[in-house]
Amino acid sequence: MELLIFTFVAVIPVISDGLIVKGPSGPLVAPLGSSVVLPCSVDKPLPVEDLEVAWRRTDSDTLVHLFQDGESHTEVQQQDYQDRANFFTEDIQRGNFSLRLDNLKAEDEGQYTCTVQSHEESGETVVEIKDVVRLLVSGSDQSISASVGEDITLNCSVDSHIQPEHIEVTWKKTDENIQVLLFQNNATLPDSSNERYRDRVEFFTDETPKGNFSLRLKSVRTEDKGVYMCEVFAGGLSANTTVELEQLGFSVLHIMVLILCASASGSAILLCCLIYCRYQNDSTLHLHLLLVVCPNMIMFFAFVFWGASEGSVSESVCCCALYFLRPLLLLWAAPFIEHLFSAQIKTWIKKYSYVAEYTVFSVVVYSALFASAWEKFINFAIFNKVIVMVLFAVVFVCCLCKITYILVTEVGKKTGRVINIFDVVADTTFEILPTLQFMLLFYTFGSARGGLIIIVILPVLMMMTNDRLIYRCRYEFNFSLSVLRTVMLVFILVTNVVMIGLYIFTLDNRTDPIGWGCVMVFLQIIWTIMYFSDVVNDDFFRIFNVSIRLSREP
Repeated sequence: MELLIFTFVAVIPVISDGLIVKGPSGPLVAPLGSSVVLPCSVDKPLPVEDLEVAWRRTDSDTLVHLFQDGESHTEVQQQDYQDRANFFTEDIQRGNFSLRLDNLKAEDEGQYTCTVQSHEESGETVVEIKDVVRLLVSGSDQSISASVGEDITLNCSVDSHIQPEHIEVTWKKTDENIQVLLFQNNATLPDSSNERYRDRVEFFTDETPKGNFSLRLKSVRTEDKGVYMCEVFAGGLSANTTVELEQLGFSVLHIMVLILCASASGSAILLCCLIYCRYQNDSTLHLHLLLVVCPNMIMFFAFVFWGASEGSVSESVCCCALYFLRPLLLLWAAPFIEHLFSAQIKTWIKKYSYVAEYTVFSVVVYSALFASAWEKFINFAIFNKVIVMVLFAVVFVCCLCKITYILVTEVGKKTGRVINIFDVVADTTFEILPTLQFMLLFYTFGSARGGLIIIVILPVLMMMTNDRLIYRCRYEFNFSLSVLRTVMLVFILVTNVVMIGLYIFTLDNRTDPIGWGCVMVFLQIIWTIMYFSDVVNDDFFRIFNVSIRLSREP
């Protein structure tokens, strides 16, 4: 810390009982947060035995520091001066009783009395600290306008008399209470930034010693619009200034996104009109196919451009995967596919389209979540890292098993005992997939609680095991299939509401928890369709009934 010593040649002697004590000729002026020396000395060395030197505030008689019986007594100091007010101990025996006051505050302004007493002699001098430099923070009087993708500067200047090592500067986005960047202990702390601003904000390093703490914000996004505060702390004081970022213009990529979104809507409306006008024409089948594929592919490219402009890689990847896979589910539900595809392709679509979509989309979503949580993950303990890695690997393997089974049986046309065993393994692992996904989310994002995990696992386990209960109710009590389907549907809907709520709760600390929650809702809807289609199926009931009868025959 730089020591500012204000020593003056002329002195004002104060004579009392023959002891002459010297002080400064005028008031002392020093910057806020600096160190200042309050001069007090005598012409001749005094023996430290029976020597007492006391510094007090004249206006309140507050004891600032005391030297007595050959040593400093810091325990009797007023608390505000502890660790800030110190003698030059090695110079006391030479008659120098000056006091160094560190980290100067605005409250330190005023008069101080240095009283020296040795044997029967005593004397004193008065030192005044006047006009401590105040904390002044200034910014821009006008709001800032910019186009998306540009770099902008948010102005913030601090009085240049204050040294950077005494200053703490915090930039925040006030409307969302997000910390943008922190300057502390004469260093910029980029890790303190919210993940939305990490690697996009910086100070002008060469200017901070001059008190310039303006912020450079790179690649402005639409979500950056709002009010930013530069808050400065120094010497027990604080001051701030605000800058408003408004009127964000669209970049070329944003214009492309708008054009593609309008094109997707327009193409859907146009195709619907053509289908309606040609409902008796065979060409409408191809128009139906275009209606399923075309708008979704256009939205796929729209999210590619959106991800490039906004930098939200994880979200854009998930949305792109969603629109790329969505035609599979639409074809599964479409009544016209039997007129467009061969019997083999139609069977594959009806049997595996939603399974393939759920599997691939699960891998994409959880890979994106895992990637976005990587910075948090690397700070985990070794045991927690192992647990997360194992859970993620198991989720990935469960999805891979189902994909492999579909490729082997439908594409490779392989059959046999090994394939049948693999079918059982693939179905079993696929049914426990939602449970594993919940556990992975809760553990990775720090929301895991013993009770909550049990709440998550039990509904899923009930959903996985209640198919046999339904079969037995169908056989033993002769419940109608419509009743069983209704009960099953209600149970699945209630369970899914609980699951979706837990998903949103788990992802609450993400940048866009509602968006991620919607992605999870879509995943759960596909899983419900898949499960409901398999469980409440007449073929399953018929096979189960036969197996029950055979098991009861002697």
